Amino acid sequence: MGKLIAIEGIDGSGKGTQAARLVDAIRDSGHSCRLFSFPRYSETRFGQKIGDFLNGRFGKLDEVHPILVSLLFAGDRFESKQVLIEALSSHDVVVCDRYVSSNIAHQAAKLPGDNQKELMEWVEFLEFTLYGLPQPDRTLFLDIPVEAATNLIAAKAQRIYTDQAADLHEADSVYLQKVHSVYSFLCRSNPQWTRIVGMDGTRLKSVDEIAKEIWQEFVSLSRNQIA
Repeated sequence: MGKLIAIEGIDGSGKGTQAARLVDAIRDSGHSCRLFSFPRYSETRFGQKIGDFLNGRFGKLDEVHPILVSLLFAGDRFESKQVLIEALSSHDVVVCDRYVSSNIAHQAAKLPGDNQKELMEWVEFLEFTLYGLPQPDRTLFLDIPVEAATNLIAAKAQRIYTDQAADLHEADSVYLQKVHSVYSFLCRSNPQWTRIVGMDGTRLKSVDEIAKEIWQEFVSLSRNQIA
C-alpha cells in the first residue's frame, strides 16, 4: 500500500496550493502519486450536500449541530473510500487536501471545551472504525494566523460549490480562530503530525518557501517508509 499524507489547516492557509505542489514534486522525483481534495463537491452525493450546507441552505453556522454536520463530511469520504483505497494500492503516495482531521477540527470548534473530546472521539469512531477509512501516515499542519488566512480567502478564485466570496465557515473569523486552536491541539498531541509554520516573524512566507519545507518533510518520511 502507498503512503497517505494529509495536508491540514484553517481555510485560507494554502492547503490546495501546497497539496498540488507536493504532488508535482513527488511525481518529478520518480514516485507515482494521486491527489484527493475533500470535500469532493461534484464527485459525491454527500459532497453536493456539503456545498448546500456551506452556502447556508440548512441554517447558520450555529443552527446545525456539529454531530449532524460531521455526518456529511464523513459521508463524503465514505463515498470516496473505494477509489481512495484503489489509489493507495496503485500509487506510492496519496496526498489529501483535507482529511478526517478537518472534520474533527471544524466540528469540535463549534463546541465548548468540555464537549470537544466527545466530538473528537465520535468523528474518529465514525470515519476510522465504522467506515474503515485508512489512517494517514503523516499529517502536515499549515499553521498561519487567522488574519493572514482571511486575506488569502478574499483573494481566492470562485469555487464550484459557491458564488459567494466566503462560505459559511470562511466568513466567521472568530470561528476560524477556534478551528486553529483545535488544529494546534491535534498537532501537539500526535507524533505523526508536523507543523509547517507559515510566518517568518510578521512576514507571510512565500508559496515556494512553504513548499520547500513540506518537501523536506516528505524526504524525511520517504527515507524510511517509501521504497
